[in-house]
Amino acid sequence: MSVGKTYVHAGRRRAIVRLNALGLGAAIGPGLGTALLAGKAAAQSPGAASCRLIPTATAGPFPLLAFLGTKAAVRRDIRESRPGVPLTLNMRLQNIDAGCAPIRNAAVYIWHCDRDGGYSGYNGRENGDHRGGTFLRGIQMSDERGQVSFITIFPGWYPGRITHIHFQVYLRDARGGRAAATSQLAFPDEVVRSVYATSAYPRGQNGTVRDIADDGLFSDNGRYQTASVTGSITSGLVASLDVGISAGG
Repeated sequence: MSVGKTYVHAGRRRAIVRLNALGLGAAIGPGLGTALLAGKAAAQSPGAASCRLIPTATAGPFPLLAFLGTKAAVRRDIRESRPGVPLTLNMRLQNIDAGCAPIRNAAVYIWHCDRDGGYSGYNGRENGDHRGGTFLRGIQMSDERGQVSFITIFPGWYPGRITHIHFQVYLRDARGGRAAATSQLAFPDEVVRSVYATSAYPRGQNGTVRDIADDGLFSDNGRYQTASVTGSITSGLVASLDVGISAGG
């Protein structure tokens, strides 16, 4: 996959202060100082030309909020050896109240299911009992360009939902640790079909929903929540999304 410029997070001490202020725990793992890899997009993401407020979407039944205050939560690589097509997720936070200026030092929490539709920390019955697990969850702090990056796998699916990744953003002025944005990220249909056609995803295609319009949890058919994707299934995919947030002028 093609790789663009490398950006580095804010310093470790600064990050500790930020996470304490947000009530997300004082412990910082070494991954916070790791450089971010920004995948070069083949086409701009939907909000790239002018930032737009990211639509709100439910956090769903699997946020595992108790994980936020742990040392293990702050990490770039969230795979924990979970199998699947490699995916680098790049997100850029933009302040819609300040001319799309980057939002620095914000905590971004993401989580998603494994290739079989199971979420860590929960008993999903048909998708497995994963209580006590923490795979495919993590927090990163946005850098000077408002960017965060995670190393994960392409998510699987479960009945009634299209392929998606949950995320929450906590700003500097977040009150009582409340998220300033809660939303979900989707993928282009052709990318999803290509991934699920591989042997890495034994469940195959999701036959319970046809496309994002059938999901019901994405606004405007996911126009501003669908990531642009580059790379390849063999070498790894790179998904990029601009996230517009109202953070004040």
